[in-house]
Amino acid sequence: MNRICSIAVACVISCWYLHAQTSNPEITADELKAHIKYLASDELEGRASGSEGNRKAVAYIARLMKQSGLQPGGDNGSYFQEFEFVSALKLGTHNSVAFEFQGKHSELVTDVDFRPFGFSSTATVSAPLVFVGYGISTTELKYDDYKDIDVTGKVVVAFRYSPEGNSPHSDFNKYSALYSKARTARDKGANALILVTGPADGDDDIVKLSFDNAFASSGIPAVSMKRSVLENLLKQAGSNLKAVQDSINTAKKPGSFLLSDLVVTISTEVDKVMSKTANVVGYLEGGDQHLKDHVLVIGAHMDHLGYGGPGSGSLAPDEHAIHNGADDNASGTAALLELLQATSPRQAELKRTIVFIAFSGEELGTLGSGYYVNHPLFPLGKTVAMLNMDMVGRLENKALTVYGTGTSPQWNGLLAKYNTDSMFVLKNITDGFGPSDHAQFYGKDIPVLFFFTGTHNDYHKPSDDWEKINYSGEEQVARYVFNIALDIDKAPEQPVFSKAQSSTTMVAGGDSRGFSVTLGIVPDYGESSEGMKIGSVRPNGPAEKAGMHSGDVIIKMAGKKILNIYDYMGVLGELKAGDEVQVEVLRDGKTTEFWAKMEKRQ
Repeated sequence: MNRICSIAVACVISCWYLHAQTSNPEITADELKAHIKYLASDELEGRASGSEGNRKAVAYIARLMKQSGLQPGGDNGSYFQEFEFVSALKLGTHNSVAFEFQGKHSELVTDVDFRPFGFSSTATVSAPLVFVGYGISTTELKYDDYKDIDVTGKVVVAFRYSPEGNSPHSDFNKYSALYSKARTARDKGANALILVTGPADGDDDIVKLSFDNAFASSGIPAVSMKRSVLENLLKQAGSNLKAVQDSINTAKKPGSFLLSDLVVTISTEVDKVMSKTANVVGYLEGGDQHLKDHVLVIGAHMDHLGYGGPGSGSLAPDEHAIHNGADDNASGTAALLELLQATSPRQAELKRTIVFIAFSGEELGTLGSGYYVNHPLFPLGKTVAMLNMDMVGRLENKALTVYGTGTSPQWNGLLAKYNTDSMFVLKNITDGFGPSDHAQFYGKDIPVLFFFTGTHNDYHKPSDDWEKINYSGEEQVARYVFNIALDIDKAPEQPVFSKAQSSTTMVAGGDSRGFSVTLGIVPDYGESSEGMKIGSVRPNGPAEKAGMHSGDVIIKMAGKKILNIYDYMGVLGELKAGDEVQVEVLRDGKTTEFWAKMEKRQ
């Protein structure tokens, strides 16, 4: 934590003036504005996890926790719970491609003639080359580039895109993604994949090495190669690349063939770049002898998208600009800071212990909250509830959405109790799963409430700035959450946990996005081991009915290997409601098989 502590010292100089504006023990719109103006300033450069701006945010939050009298709840007596994550990819030292054809040897130049994909495995293979058109195999569209050709143990080469080019409206789109082609090649038995941009599809370039926040190996070497290399090879073998592509595109029929006497040797090595970030944790200990070991967690994530770009989650991915994230989620972080500041003077009245956590890594897949529940600083068995605030700065027409209302029978009454003046038009959603940190706690059978004022046109764009926040509205939301938190604290009995019915109005969550069917699970996005770990199982869903549990690692589904979440999503996209599929999982080191009947996504 030395780097973070050093940032804390530096931050005292750069943001000392904020203390004068944030010393009122009450929740005020002016203080919320002061917090958001700093957290969403260009100085913090979008607070991307692991960045300098992220560390400044961590230091700022820790400093205000200390000034407000909170005890450090992090590691080794600090306010920080540090964790590592994959922040980028880089080429290793062992990358090469060489061809042997009719006794002639030729080698390609790394980063000029070819480049591994970010999902390439680290391996060396040598095998004959097979051309497989676009590398697509789909019964839905009755198109199969692998029909009547055996690619077992061979290296396949294919065009990018599809017979309909790069059209965003093509039915081939879900089969033409780069990773999807690698998965198909692997499932067909190929040892490696080479992709080129066809003559009809644009410039002769190679794909940039990219990382989309979820490092996942395809299980085979996979490279992008210049078209000119393949053109020369086909010319020597008596074929014409343009003619081949034109024929496939016109007839919408495969044109695959073995390139006899052509052997390729491929070595690929892609290395993970690890970075560190930290959750910020402070607490106020309760005073009731019988209840002080009970814990109420109040949380908000403080990270955002940095400068955006492809794979960042930005909805303006082509724009390299600071994504300040004023609403997402400087607003929730500011509310958290106001709540802890307002609660501290009342510590003598507290019965239970209240833990305040500013999570990092939420934009990468709730990594910070996932790390916390797997490495809890306070016993999860004693955690009575988790209140989460994510995007609470754009209150409009009094509309406040609250997720997780079905996770405890006490919630609806409590929400109504503090809304008797109809300050809010509440939209209560029962589901405890969803697109923020509370889902990790609900997955551990902890009652949750998630407060959210809604999405807007600035969501995940550089335009999400502090001037657009409704500060008086956020003050109302923060006071509302504050009253609910104090009520939970003083109640004689802790909230009773209940499994909530899945909602059909979720912004996101689990395996449902973009698919017609669901298995009824929420993946553990923080896991990077082989297979896909189940974070949580939805009640009465196919997985639960089949007997699967949280913590199971899916390694095969519908007869296809599952190495990661992308493999899982690929298989899910091929299934329809009513399909009964075998799911193979690792549980406690042993392989167990289940049969699950896929259900229609609502």
